[in-house]
Parts: sequence; C-alpha cells; structure tokens
Amino acid sequence: MPLSPAFQIVSFADLPGWIADDQSGAFEAFRRSAMHVQSKPYRSGSLGVDFSSFAEVYEVARETNSLMHAEAKAFFEIHFVPARIVPEDSDSGLVTGFYEPEVEASPVRTERFCVPLLSRPADLVDIDDENRPDGMDPYLALARQTEAGLVEYFDRAAIETGALAGQDLEIAWLESRVDTFFIHVQGAARLHMPDGSRRRVTYAAKSGQRFSGPGKILADLGEIPLGQVTMQSIRAWLARNPDRVDEILQRNRSYIFFRGAPVDDPALGPIAAAKVPLTPGRSIAVDRLLHTFGTPFFIDAPSLTAFGGQPFRRLMIAQDTGSAIIGAARGDLFAGSGDAAGEIAGVVCNKADFFALIPRALAKAAS
Repeated sequence: MPLSPAFQIVSFADLPGWIADDQSGAFEAFRRSAMHVQSKPYRSGSLGVDFSSFAEVYEVARETNSLMHAEAKAFFEIHFVPARIVPEDSDSGLVTGFYEPEVEASPVRTERFCVPLLSRPADLVDIDDENRPDGMDPYLALARQTEAGLVEYFDRAAIETGALAGQDLEIAWLESRVDTFFIHVQGAARLHMPDGSRRRVTYAAKSGQRFSGPGKILADLGEIPLGQVTMQSIRAWLARNPDRVDEILQRNRSYIFFRGAPVDDPALGPIAAAKVPLTPGRSIAVDRLLHTFGTPFFIDAPSLTAFGGQPFRRLMIAQDTGSAIIGAARGDLFAGSGDAAGEIAGVVCNKADFFALIPRALAKAAS
C-alpha cells in the first residue's frame, strides 16, 4: 500500500518546539506498544503507514531501557522521518481531550448508589456485511439476537428505562446519572469502593448507535453558545436543569457496556484500544481506520495551554481511538485520571498541526 499524499515529508527542524520537548515519556509509551505487538500486531491504517515498517524500531525499543531527554530525542530522530499531515477540508487539524474519571461507587445498589454500570449483554452480537439483515442501517456494527433474527440493539433511553433489567449485568452502582454518562463518554473510570479499594472499569462494547454529544445538542437548542461548550459548561447546565437531564442525555442513543480491570499502576491510565495502558500527556486517540496504532505524532497546538500553561508542542503515541475521532488530522489527548485531569481534558478543543513520524525505511521507499 503506497504512502498517502496526505503525508508531506519535512525535517525535525520544521517541528515547532521539537527541541524543547522531552520525548522520554513518549519513548516509554512507545516501548509499551513495542512490547505488546510481540503477541499481536496492530492493523495497518489506510493511509499507508504499514505496521511491518515498525519491525526494526520496535525491536530496538524492546532492547532499550528508559531513555533520558537527549537519548529519547536521538532515538526518534534516528529511526523516523517527520511528515506533516495535510487536513482534507481545513487549514489545520483539531485536538480535544479525554481522561479517566474517578468516582465513588458501590458493588451493590443502595439508596444513594442507584445508577448502574452494565457489562456486555449475551444477546449483543457483532455484525458486518456478511450477517447484516436487509434494510439494517449500514453504520451499525452490533445488533440484538432474537428468536426472529437480528434487530437493532436497545438504545440508551430503552436501557435506562429497564430494557435489560433482571439480567444481572450490573458491575457497579454510581450516585449520579451525569457522572455515569460522562464515564460512558470517556470509556473508563476508576471506582472508589466503600471498603477503600480501587477498581477500574473499561470499555467492553456499545449498543452501536451513532454518538451524539450533549454539547452540540445544547448548542443546537440555543442553551449554550457553541464556542462556550466545554465539559464544565455542559455539567453546569445539567446541574441547573435537573429536570431536563434525561431529555438531553438520552438524545445520545449510544450506550456503553463495561468490564472490570485492575489498577496495576496508578500512574497510568486504562488499557485502551491499542491494548496498552495509556500514558498521561503522551497517549493520543486517532482515527484507527486511517492511522496505525503505535505511530508517534508530534502535535503543535500553540493555543492549547491547559497542559502546564505553555503552548502544547509534544510528541504523542497513537494508542486509542474513538467514534468521534474522524479524519487524518484529528486527535484526542489523554490527560490522565481524576478531577485535575478532567479539568484539563474538559476544555481542550484547539486547532493543531499534526506531524506523523514515519519509519525511515517506509519514508525512503515512498520517496
């Protein structure tokens, strides 16, 4: 597969802030992917960054211990060539942020904790062009198995009003319907249990319908100006309008199911789509249909200062994806876990230039 013309080869000198960035954290994230792919390779993205082109650099990374600033910079400069990604329909790309919420929870339903997180139901099945019923929305990748055949799965409103009751799918109970919704949006959470233990839930499946963000819904209704939509402004509006919470949130028909997971290293995030723990400030979610997991991306977003007060110019590693992350120059930055990370992630919506680091062998073959 040829390398897409969306990649324009440049030099490291063309990357604003490359010298100032400390790429040692990015190397640690990259090495985690290098260790994972020994057992299962990543799928190559359609833009032509073939997974096999990483073989040599992954082997070097696996044989290398932690690197200091200058050593990490040299590692990436030796093994990669930067390429600016040309957006299809604008002059720049876009970054948003995501994080892992931390909330109090209960293993059983109580008067206080009465909003469930559900595990994947047995009747939820994957579908594709081979088993899709005639007339079913081609977007749907999941369906409900019934005696009469496959049908669209229950949506959020149906599930929240009892469509799956009595199936023992509850893996934890939360206090707030709004907190639960945002855990669905983020795809993972750390749960603080009554006995003092910490548990994690992470994405297992979804009902399959299209995602509809509450920010756009509220903007379309004239409730929040589009330019002022953040996670914080959405939460504030919902707090002021408790009688309209279900009305707004259930317009997002997509519903997320979870599975339990350990918190092996409190400094790292959940294991995401690339099957490695996310690294705060160094892992990025990308469009996995276009890009290949494990690809380093240098992000230049000078208007973004939520990460430490300085313009965001940082090397990230592609280790997650999301239904709202669509396009070659589109990314979601992992901010970390807890409320402080949420304050960062909730305000990130910035123009950015994307530079993919292409393995040298692939860049040479494409030239």
